[in-house]
Formats: sequence, structure tokens, C-alpha cells
Amino acid sequence: MAAEKPELKAEMSFEAALAELEQIVSQLEAGDVSLDTAIDAYARGMELKVHCQKRLEEARLRVEKIRLPEDGSLPQNAEPFDPAGQS
Repeated sequence: MAAEKPELKAEMSFEAALAELEQIVSQLEAGDVSLDTAIDAYARGMELKVHCQKRLEEARLRVEKIRLPEDGSLPQNAEPFDPAGQS
């Protein structure tokens, strides 16, 4: 009943991962899948959850890099976030 899901790629957007995760949740809540399909869907959902959490953390770190000047002017020293540079 469930279609094969593509391998989770690091480039997958947060929105695409969240949409797939919501689809899996709906499918599991409906309860009209076999046990094996439900287990596979649950495993995929966990992968997507971890991916979404990682993307949100990256976004949070990017936002934190923007430092607003005390005088309220626009930031002049915003740096692009480099996920490879984070530990």
C-alpha cells in the first residue's frame, strides 16, 4: 500500500521532509496499513524527524549569527552560516 520512499538526502528541504512526515502520520493514524508497512513508515518518519530537527537547528544558528547593532540600524556584519564550521 505504501510507495517506496526515496533515500533521505541532506539536500531535502525542511518543507518537503515535513510534508512527507505529515503524510506518514496521517497514514498511521488512519490505521489501514499492514503491520510491516506501519513499521517501515514509522522508521521513515523517525528519519524525517531527525532531518527536520537538524534543519531547524541549522536555521537557528544562522539567525543567531545576525547581530543587530545597538542603535537599531540594519546589521552590517551578518555572516553566512557554514554548517561544516560548527562542532
